[in-house]
Amino acid sequence: MIKSMTGFGRYEEKFDGRSIYVELKSVNHRYLEFSCHTTRGYSFLEDKLKSLIQNRVSRGKVDMLVSIEADTSKECEIEVNHSVASGYVNAMKELIKVYHLPDDISVSSLTRYSDIFSVHKVNENEEELWQMVQSVANKAIDNFVAMREIEGKRMEYDIRSHSDIILDIISKIEKRSPITVQEYSIKLKNRIQELIGDYKLDEQRLITEVAIFADKVAVAEETVRLRSHFMQLDEFLRSDCPVGRKIDFIIQEMNREANTIGSKVADAEIAHLVVDLKSEIEKIREQIQNIE
Repeated sequence: MIKSMTGFGRYEEKFDGRSIYVELKSVNHRYLEFSCHTTRGYSFLEDKLKSLIQNRVSRGKVDMLVSIEADTSKECEIEVNHSVASGYVNAMKELIKVYHLPDDISVSSLTRYSDIFSVHKVNENEEELWQMVQSVANKAIDNFVAMREIEGKRMEYDIRSHSDIILDIISKIEKRSPITVQEYSIKLKNRIQELIGDYKLDEQRLITEVAIFADKVAVAEETVRLRSHFMQLDEFLRSDCPVGRKIDFIIQEMNREANTIGSKVADAEIAHLVVDLKSEIEKIREQIQNIE
């Protein structure tokens, strides 16, 4: 089953003294890119949460929000980051000096910069907290993956619909191709007869010319390879593994075969079919850009 790279999931659960909320959303990305935003003081959880995601997701730009409500049964401890505070004060003094501004530096002005302070619970049991966050995160990820699977089913249906159209076009090209050779043989014979009049036609030379033409416009190899690519595509669509990159490669190969057919044909009907063929392949290509 293929999965979409776009998705959304969330879950919230209340524990003794606190509420934990986890939300995930993702968009297309060539690789897995993960970013996490946690409530201040709980950044130690981010690496653990990244490992959870890596076990369930292989591609996409995933953003996670983790909100942890304070445990009212425990006291808070607030620490001042003096090096950061000193940096802000020095920067403000430089602005005052350079731009001749009024000196209005105060404690209240410094409190606007949240990175000066760090807040954490006294005697916070990090392992116990992680077990709670992990439980909520896993359920949020379950919802997130389920949504990606639902979207993946829709994409699979659309891809298979375009595949059926393409296979029908290939059948029409295969049916029309030998007819073009027959038509060329008749036209060539009539044209030569017009030129030589009552003179005897060199049948062997005519056969040779027709054979050369048939070889130039033959597309059997390309259509066989196209069908083979669609068999691979079908296998990938049934796979439980991430296959987005593999399908992308197959689509590139399909485009090459379609371009080769287009460069060979000397028949207006087949040329129109090739345009339709390339259009349908492009529709699949657009869809697979969103497959994990």
